[in-house]
Amino acid sequence: MGTAPHGAAAGEPCAERATRPTAASGGPLAAVPRRRDKGSASIEFIGFLPVLLIVALAAVQLGLAAYTVQQAGTAARAAARTASLDEPRTSPAAAGQAAMSGWLADGAEITSGGCAGGQARATVTVEIPPVIPGFDFGSARRSATMPCDDASDDIGGAGAGGEGR
Repeated sequence: MGTAPHGAAAGEPCAERATRPTAASGGPLAAVPRRRDKGSASIEFIGFLPVLLIVALAAVQLGLAAYTVQQAGTAARAAARTASLDEPRTSPAAAGQAAMSGWLADGAEITSGGCAGGQARATVTVEIPPVIPGFDFGSARRSATMPCDDASDDIGGAGAGGEGR
């Protein structure tokens, strides 16, 4: 303890020392890093970096899987639409592959049946590409059904009562 300044009672702590900011009181000295803590934030970040990378790769993989499912659905609709035509200009499988992104269409399996029961159905299966090679995320499978063209349903023609008007 310091000596009491003028007007202070004996045995009381020095007023100057009690009001001086210290690191424990959160004063200006608290903002000054101690020498042994230097670089600790960098070490903590390096330790946390693998967790951040895994979360980022998982988010990219989830987005890629969703995109693959969407592309499979688009291809299934295009293939079913083409299979439902009376005289298609292309095969349903070719129409389905043309509706997809090229890098996904190469590994796509497209199956379609004819117009059975007045409906054409197409199924597309696409492997989900992995972000990290060596992992298997399965495949996306989507189906679509379209009504078949019927020659008797000539809308606006003679069959619809539009003759001679």
